[in-house]
Amino acid sequence: MAVQNAKPMIGYLATGILVLALLRFGQAIFVPLAFSVFVIALVAPLQIKLQRWMPQLLALLMTLSATIIIIVAVASSVTWGLSKLGQWLFVNARRFQEVYVHWTDWLEEHGIAVAGPLADRFDVTWLVGFTQGLAGRLNSFAGFALLVFVFVMLGLLETEDFGKRLRSPTLQPQGIKMLQANREISAKLRSFMLVRTFASVLTGLIVWAFAYIAGLELAAAWGAIAFTLNYIPFLGPFIATVLPTLFAIGQFDSWQMALAVFVGLNLIQFLVGSYLEPLLIGTSLAISPFAVIFSVFFWSFMWGVPGAFIGVPILIAFIIYCEKSAAAKWIAVLLSAKSFDDSGKAST
Repeated sequence: MAVQNAKPMIGYLATGILVLALLRFGQAIFVPLAFSVFVIALVAPLQIKLQRWMPQLLALLMTLSATIIIIVAVASSVTWGLSKLGQWLFVNARRFQEVYVHWTDWLEEHGIAVAGPLADRFDVTWLVGFTQGLAGRLNSFAGFALLVFVFVMLGLLETEDFGKRLRSPTLQPQGIKMLQANREISAKLRSFMLVRTFASVLTGLIVWAFAYIAGLELAAAWGAIAFTLNYIPFLGPFIATVLPTLFAIGQFDSWQMALAVFVGLNLIQFLVGSYLEPLLIGTSLAISPFAVIFSVFFWSFMWGVPGAFIGVPILIAFIIYCEKSAAAKWIAVLLSAKSFDDSGKAST
């Protein structure tokens, strides 16, 4: 009897492993598809409202135009910040190499050996190669953005018809449940991105002001980088903290000043990301912190930086669909930070 009960579990586990393997090795298609579904969930309500006043194609054009403008504006901020940083590094590469040699000598004097080949690579040639690699990544991002744009355009054209199909009697009651879940996911994702955008703008402004007061060069660039990377939970703020700290070591040649920059930036990230942002979101997106961290790192492992960005939206959609299913509702309860009463209903 126990063996018979174990067979379905083994089958589900094997199916899950195969699906994850497919998502991993087919990321060239699945990552743009996931991003397009995410974008459609955010902007579809805008197109539906516009269609009440104008033809569908014109509403689609206006929705796509607004989406492209926003994405380009956000991407341009980090591109501008990194370009300023790259220019500064080319001009001051020798200073960084001297600081690196000084620190490695100090570490070796205290019994901490550092690999010698690293010192040979830390020069202008290495910086040129790094910049070329970054340019290649930007070119691949252009192809990725084009594929997402095509998926979003086709998806927005199908949104209204897809809703009608979900309401057809043949798909009931699953169709209505899916429609309700999609609406709830769309509303929560819009709330999530609105709060995260506000937090990102606030973080960028505070980082710029802090860098300016601390005398750190490229203060505006650090603010722009912090603004954009704040959209990636945990990993983005970490990078936006470590980079200026390493930069401060090269500029000031002082571990005390670098430590002050590191502590100040971490304090900013903590106050905005760990206190203000959850306060603004409230209980509408109450998700277990462990589930959020796991989702970010799991999807970053699966799909890299795009996976880290979209990990939380995937988790939100997964929890909502589990809530709508009687068989999977226990998963939603485990992943949620809400408190439930004895009947299983979320308490306010």
